[in-house]
This record gives sequence, C-alpha cells and structure tokens, in this order.
Amino acid sequence: MRIVLISRIDDDEALAFTASLAQHLKELGHTVLFEAGTGRLLGERGVPFEEFDADLAVVVGGDGSVLLTVHRMRRQIPILGINWGEVGFLASLEPEEAEAFFATLTDGFPVERRMRITLSMQGEELGTALNEAVIVTERPAKMLRFSVAVDGKTAERFRADGILISTPTGSTAYAMSAGGPIIDPRINGFLVIPLAPYMLSSRPHLISSDRTLDIQLETEKPAHLVVDGQSTYELDKNTVISVRMADVPACFVRIGKPFFERVEQKLRRL
Repeated sequence: MRIVLISRIDDDEALAFTASLAQHLKELGHTVLFEAGTGRLLGERGVPFEEFDADLAVVVGGDGSVLLTVHRMRRQIPILGINWGEVGFLASLEPEEAEAFFATLTDGFPVERRMRITLSMQGEELGTALNEAVIVTERPAKMLRFSVAVDGKTAERFRADGILISTPTGSTAYAMSAGGPIIDPRINGFLVIPLAPYMLSSRPHLISSDRTLDIQLETEKPAHLVVDGQSTYELDKNTVISVRMADVPACFVRIGKPFFERVEQKLRRL
C-alpha cells in the first residue's frame, strides 16, 4: 500500500514520531511517501499536497493539520488522523494505538465519507469547507446585519457579531462552542448559527443539503469570510454567499469507534 505521511512541522516530537512510524510502515511492506514540508524537515524527499498519489494519507497532528490536508489535496484520498493536538476530534487514533492498528491494516479498509460545503460569490467559487465557514466583522464590537434565504425565499433577518455555516462534521467544533447541536455526520445538512445575535429569537437552523442556501451581508461595515480557518476573503456590502453541498466529500478511514462514543471520549471527559 502507498501511504503518505503528513506531520505537524512545529513540533519536534511529532516529527520524531512520524519518522518512527515511517520505519514501522516500511517494515510492514508499505511504500512510504512524505508531504513536502514533512519530508524537508526529516531529510527525505517530499511530495506537494497537490500531487499526492497514494492509497492513504496519515496525518500526525491536530484537527488543524487534518483540515489543512483536506484543503490542499487536489484529489481526496482516505485520511487517517493520529492525534497530536488538544482534542483531535478528526483524528481516529492516539499515538500509542498506531502501531497495533497498522499491524492489522489490509489493502481494503472501510471509508467514511464526510459532507463538505462549497461557498461561492456571484458564481465564483471561493472555497470548500469540511468544518465551517464564518462571516465576522473586521472591527471588534461591531454588529453585522444578515439575511438568510432558503430556496430563494427569505427565512430570517437578524443582527449579530457574525454568522457560522457548519457541516455536521463541524458541529463538534466552532459550532458547538457557539451553542449549536451535535449532529450525526451521516446527516447531510447546513447548520446555520447566528453568533451573539441581538435578538434572543435568532436561533440555530439545520437546513437540508438538498435546498439552496444564500447568506446576504446587509451592512456597510467591513467583514471577512473565513473558511475552515484556512482561507480568508474580504466581503463588501450586499455580498451574497451561496452555500451548496460539495460534489466531492472528504474521506476518512473508519476504524470501528462509533461517532457518539468518540463524542463521549473526546468532548464530555475534557
């Protein structure tokens, strides 16, 4: 099996673990590749994210490292995260579990597909999010006004510090901190959450992914759209952001830990 390794590059222990894991995988008979930045720091030849040609991508890092990998890969290949962060909800394994797992890994492994959202403005695609996109004011302590349209009909108008559009996968990230529900990732939908709304009646909405969703910024205050914490775009007054389910989902190796068991282990016991 061809396996590409991606490590946090700001943590020497993570890099050392990645080097050790590479040796273990080679001993098991796998072909090991390295992401370019990881390879450079380990003295190995590396491959840019955009040129990955492998059966599996193993990410040693936190959720940010996994999101970066999903964003940068031109072709979505299955990802297995090994947690080297704080919570690591997108990581399926802890470091001490890795060797035992790979010892039993075969060429065929179950894959879980996770919905992503594509955001566009005036027909131009801006980016694709696995977790969430958020629109926030450029100036602290200034509120924004939003209009939310579902299937072309206005569903709500409100003032708030910002608005967050999350996938079910992102429901355990920023969306949860903002008061949203935890959503089973098998559900395809858009979770829309006003951030610190002026009116208490402005509540989160879960909208089916087969509907069209448009967010209009109805204010002259400068604002930014941030996609998965990876990309930032400046927005002007009356900008309309269209949200759709992405054509290509992200793929994760399913190792047998049920979703809600992971919720209990990673979130409720912090």
